[in-house]
Amino acid sequence: MNYDPNDLYGVLPALILSAGALLLLTSEVFLRNVKPAVLGPAPGPAEAAQRELPPGSDAKPQAAPAPPDRRYQAWVAAGFAAAALWAALSRLGDPAVPLFSGAAVSDGFGRVVAAVVCAALLFSCIVAFSYLESLRATRGEFYALALFSAAGMCLLAQATDLIVIFISLEVMSLAVYALCAYLRRGKRPAEAAFKYFILGSFASAIFLYGAALAFGATGSTRLADVAAALRSGGPSGASALLYAAVALLASGFAFKVAAVPFHMWVPDVYDGAPAPVTGFMAAGVKAAAFATLVRILVSGFGDASAGPRGWRAQVIWLALLTMLFGNLLAIPQRSVKRMLAYSAIAHAGYLLVAVASMASVSPRADATQGLLFYLASYAATVIGAFGVVAIIERRLALSGAGDDLSSWSGLSDRHPGLAAAMSLFMVSLAGVPPTAGFMAKLTVFRAAIEAGLAPLAIFGVLTSVAGLYYYLRVVVYVYMYPSAKGEAIQSGRLLSAGLAIAGCALIVLWMGIQPGTFAAFTQSASTSFGR
Repeated sequence: MNYDPNDLYGVLPALILSAGALLLLTSEVFLRNVKPAVLGPAPGPAEAAQRELPPGSDAKPQAAPAPPDRRYQAWVAAGFAAAALWAALSRLGDPAVPLFSGAAVSDGFGRVVAAVVCAALLFSCIVAFSYLESLRATRGEFYALALFSAAGMCLLAQATDLIVIFISLEVMSLAVYALCAYLRRGKRPAEAAFKYFILGSFASAIFLYGAALAFGATGSTRLADVAAALRSGGPSGASALLYAAVALLASGFAFKVAAVPFHMWVPDVYDGAPAPVTGFMAAGVKAAAFATLVRILVSGFGDASAGPRGWRAQVIWLALLTMLFGNLLAIPQRSVKRMLAYSAIAHAGYLLVAVASMASVSPRADATQGLLFYLASYAATVIGAFGVVAIIERRLALSGAGDDLSSWSGLSDRHPGLAAAMSLFMVSLAGVPPTAGFMAKLTVFRAAIEAGLAPLAIFGVLTSVAGLYYYLRVVVYVYMYPSAKGEAIQSGRLLSAGLAIAGCALIVLWMGIQPGTFAAFTQSASTSFGR
């Protein structure tokens, strides 16, 4: 592979994020008075013992030294996320450029996905600031891990070589595993991270085995070479390997996008991880995984409906099962985090409708724009929703209570702003106008009808109607159920989280009322895949 220094300009968002992560890790070295502590809302016994002098001493107990001020770290991370976002947006109109001898590409599709990931990281860092400060759990490695994972997501969206895809996948996944277990107090974070790590390792192994089979069948790991081998018929006896390769590659990323039957990890991981991490994971991981899945299927295995490239039928079945089971399993949930977890599964089904529509050449541009619009609207909605959940979860953690719908009762009396924001996000997830969620589903279903998948679109509409029940149930508890306790949400450190939630709410309304503005950003992305 020939190295061209200009190729680094094509992956500038990932480089900016990596530089920010390294800076935050280095800054920890210069912080003073760092003592071992248990992450969580209360100091551990070892830390409390350090505050007392040995028995028999005549001196008075010494005051605990002030902990290092780490409040700047969230804003440094948000600054690097904003810089990476600018780097992605500034090149939206530029033509597609191959990078690193074809191992990656800088095109409109990858730039839009990188912009979505960077914006999700920006809002997540602001939400995490108040959340971690209230639990006295701010550490530089949290934001460094978030930046490293976002860098992996940006590279995933640009990778066109199976080996580069695997490396980027591991950079993203390992950082997210650690973020899930960041709050070490209690069993739930460790359990969530362990389940995610074990199942994610199996998914990565499956993907890597599929890449090996694709190399054995075509002699290359480049998606362009795989597509060329398929068009020419490939080597003799390679059909069976290609069938197995597409099945394993798709299965590996079906796990990442939480498609049924690869969804088992989602409820426990979403429930156990800190709420800001869950929101970032729901938005960023889903965007990067769908971008890579589209590149593998469309660029690598083409648009034929038969033969080794016949992936359209499999994606349709995945979409049907994911929409059905995601909505059905969300109905009985009383935990809002677990409900949003099953909701994420259902939304993966709607996104798979757009992927299935891209199998046909004629509606591919509209399906690509619909997919990107859906990813952006879902990212803004779910980060805002988990931002509100983070505030509620923080109060519950400080009081020792559990997550239940009853904890949302009377939220409109205690904090009308949070109640209005949460209601807006629930309505958007349900797909009710004039929100971004409605326009996202409209664009995806319209592309499906143009691709001749009208039954799939109708099924998606019906499952969306079923989803109204569990989304609006949260709104009912917020406005119509009296509060069992009269305590108010702590007002300290709510300004940053409130700014992030307000920003997400404005984006949700803007994309619902003026969808054409964002559609203009995706014009270059619609030509990323050949007609």
